[in-house]
Amino acid sequence: MAVITRWPQDQLCLSYREREEAVRAVEQAFATTLESLKVDIGLVDMFEAIYVPLGAWLACRKKRQQGPLVVGINGAQGAGKSTLFNLLEVILTEGFGLRVVGFSIDDLYKTYDERVELSETVHPLLRTRGVPGTHDVSLGIEILNSLANSGEDQVTKIPVFDKSTDDRCQVAVWQEWVGPADIIVLEGWCVGADPQSPQALVEPINELEREMDPSGAWRDYVNAQLAGPYQELFSMIQVLVMLKVPSMDAVFEWRSLQEQKLAERVKYFYDTQQPTEHLRIMNEEQIQRFIQHYERLTRHMLEEMPERADVTLCLNDNHKIAEIIINQPLDNCG
Repeated sequence: MAVITRWPQDQLCLSYREREEAVRAVEQAFATTLESLKVDIGLVDMFEAIYVPLGAWLACRKKRQQGPLVVGINGAQGAGKSTLFNLLEVILTEGFGLRVVGFSIDDLYKTYDERVELSETVHPLLRTRGVPGTHDVSLGIEILNSLANSGEDQVTKIPVFDKSTDDRCQVAVWQEWVGPADIIVLEGWCVGADPQSPQALVEPINELEREMDPSGAWRDYVNAQLAGPYQELFSMIQVLVMLKVPSMDAVFEWRSLQEQKLAERVKYFYDTQQPTEHLRIMNEEQIQRFIQHYERLTRHMLEEMPERADVTLCLNDNHKIAEIIINQPLDNCG
């Protein structure tokens, strides 16, 4: 895990000592994991070069305002959004003493039954989760408002979506966050996306659109949802971080790796003689078809979002951060 790039020197917020102390605290927090790997993967170097400086930058940004800082993490399937959030959660908590809560836009998916109804009343493709129009946006706004204005003993319940069953979990197993937070993170593949122009929707861009949406009704509906209720949700984001994938080919490859991990989970259940009928595993052809649902908006975001995201972490084909772009630099961030 060699370090290819480093956080820009003029945006190294807080003091050198504060960052070094944060690195040590984070290294200690990950000590058990590093020991279990029994190999030097250079993770500490990555902490020092990129992740702790990003955490310090966010901590400095938080200091400049009242109330919690709402951070959005955008990235295509397999880009590493959840991993980035997990790292930042530990860095900001252990390294900088901040209270951090986060959730995925995936956990806002409408229930399977709700998407079936959409598929029957609006368009058949809306049965497949993922695109704008298949999330409970009002629930997301409600959660962010609750977290942003929480009292000391207030409980905010955050939904959990089980992708293996393609449905939302029962309320009894939802996450619970008690009290206020310093930083709130919303991560997801379309987080922060802007709608396309009407002209861009005219021509289908892949086999799925040509076969299943020749009239453009599905993509018009998705774009209208993105232009409407989703913008209200995304307007609550104060800092947008983008994990920019190198290509759509990488999206397919990395999404396939995610499916392999799900298959390993199925094998675990099988080996332990637990039922596996509820787990749905896709083969490569199904993954390719699945990704075509997201291809249009993914390509659109890759073109326009790097110019307006506050921070863009550019990934290469080996899934390493090769370039860091900061469009909204902080003044006097030392």
